[in-house]
Amino acid sequence: MNGYIRRDREWHPPALTPLYKTSVARSPRLAPIQMATTLSEETGPVFGHEILGPRDNDLLTNYAREEGATAIGPRIIVRGRVLDEHGRPVPGALIEVWQANAGGRYRHANEGYQAPLDPNFGGCGRCVANEFGEYEFRTVQPGPYPWPNGPNDWRPAHIHFSIFGRAFAQRLITQMYFEGDPMIWNCPIVGGIPSREAVETLVAALDMNQAIPMDARAYKFDIVLRGSRQTMFENRMEGL
Repeated sequence: MNGYIRRDREWHPPALTPLYKTSVARSPRLAPIQMATTLSEETGPVFGHEILGPRDNDLLTNYAREEGATAIGPRIIVRGRVLDEHGRPVPGALIEVWQANAGGRYRHANEGYQAPLDPNFGGCGRCVANEFGEYEFRTVQPGPYPWPNGPNDWRPAHIHFSIFGRAFAQRLITQMYFEGDPMIWNCPIVGGIPSREAVETLVAALDMNQAIPMDARAYKFDIVLRGSRQTMFENRMEGL
């Protein structure tokens, strides 16, 4: 490698996890080849922070049909830090999120779950980490939902994250779960992760010190972009 520490393949789940049925078709048939990062991977991407709107990190209102309307569901704040493999903050990282609504339904044309849509909730947002690597979103806690993996499999409540660090070599897509959710440990996707310690890096801790009284609970979720304790991307060995 050039400027980045190698990813720890043992930390991430194997690409082939038969209980997670779609991994059977998606997993590689041959052993992956480790290659050094290229100059373009270490210097790109370049994106304009000016593309962000004033409500992009407020999922409660950024899809509202009219002024004063808000999404329905338990209101939460999700906050944390984006760190590199040495524990240093990554200022300027682009963090994008998407999620189901409080009933567990995505706003997607191919959604098969019959829970109702929320007319004032789009389910996506984005922000840029500050000089200390800190980020924050307002949203509703998503609901769990069934998925056609097994006869009665359900996904735990979760939020999807996409992070662009300083370069493509720091790209990460992952999921965040919620502390205390018993459904985490019944999920076939989570079941492919090799250790409980690794799973716990995907579980956001309740942080009542940052909660807003009579308004929103808060959850803390720090994200590590590379190295031996990189925040995991489930069932993708290369971590991208």
